[in-house]
Amino acid sequence: MTDDHDKRTPLIHHPYRAPEGFESPAVPVVKGSTVFFPNVAALRSRTWLDRSAYTYGLHGTPTTFTLEERLATLEGGTHAMLVPSGLAAISLVDMALLAIGDQVLLPDNVYGPNKAFTRHELAAWGIGHAVYDPLQPDTLAAALTPATKLVWLEAPGSVTLEFPDLRTLVATVREHAPQAAIALDNTWGAGLAFDAFELGIDITVHALTKYPSGGGDVLMGSVVCRDDALYRRLALCRSRIGHGVGVDDAAAILRALPSLPLRYAAQDAAGRAFAAWCTTRPEFAQVLHPALPGSPGHVHWRSHCRAAAGLVSVVFDRRFSAQQVDAFVDALRLFRIGWSWGGPVSLAVPYDTKAIRDGRTPYEGTLVRFCLGLESVDDLVADATQALGLLAG
Repeated sequence: MTDDHDKRTPLIHHPYRAPEGFESPAVPVVKGSTVFFPNVAALRSRTWLDRSAYTYGLHGTPTTFTLEERLATLEGGTHAMLVPSGLAAISLVDMALLAIGDQVLLPDNVYGPNKAFTRHELAAWGIGHAVYDPLQPDTLAAALTPATKLVWLEAPGSVTLEFPDLRTLVATVREHAPQAAIALDNTWGAGLAFDAFELGIDITVHALTKYPSGGGDVLMGSVVCRDDALYRRLALCRSRIGHGVGVDDAAAILRALPSLPLRYAAQDAAGRAFAAWCTTRPEFAQVLHPALPGSPGHVHWRSHCRAAAGLVSVVFDRRFSAQQVDAFVDALRLFRIGWSWGGPVSLAVPYDTKAIRDGRTPYEGTLVRFCLGLESVDDLVADATQALGLLAG
């Protein structure tokens, strides 16, 4: 006999359903691991691959499906997949497309964790690799073999910001290794600086942690492609290794996306202004920023791009020791010390260029990478000026 005072079941199986028709600027945050099916036939027939239905929270909710569709549009692709971080996006591409005996090629200025994953996990799985100079396409041609199944591009290079001739690199792969897929780390371009897929790229990966998030508080990555068969291969691998993202984090990026072009433009302008000021300082032997004439690959940036991110690297004159450069970074007040970029707070990190390159580095001296946030550029210049004053003492 049912106890009329027992409220446990109606608290779970309540007949009320909120009316449809509610709409606001925010995409609803739909959470769930378990997804209900109306009948067994639906349970057996539904598929999440084309985003036409829901099967399990790991494979997507209305919130994550919406973010994926918007990211595909942003980058000019057809299919997008969310993963827990930018590095997870890189490793997903590697795991989906490479097998024992295959080879992957990396530019020497690639994102450091990409190299580390290749040298350790991929090598342990019997996958070979080689490194090429992205500003010398002939070194890419020389490294391509019948075993090459994946070629990574990065524009511009991580930390040192050289901008390669992407069209020539793509054409080189197509000519010498047509069996290889071409993947681009498009975090710097953010889908705004240039159109990757129009250049013949097969796959883009994006650290949504950076510009799409914009707050320095979300970890997430994406993989975008156009080819249906390639999408299926990537998406099924993602499913098998269990990559999923938090729906609250997806909602945070959805909230930030409308302001992405405005923030990117502001940080682009700040980066150019700061780079121009850096060229006036005798302490810096070289200023690296793709939109700056004289920066490595500037001619390629000019032919490919309509914008630039807010990253600037400077190479200190050799008369300054690494310890002095560290002291300069420590003396910065508005520039905070920290990894990543794309958020509202400006950042600075020193690097030993010899430690991040396989080949001979063209840079002599310690490098500092600045990420321009959303502060006043005049205030950031004043901050760097006072820190440089320590070097004169």
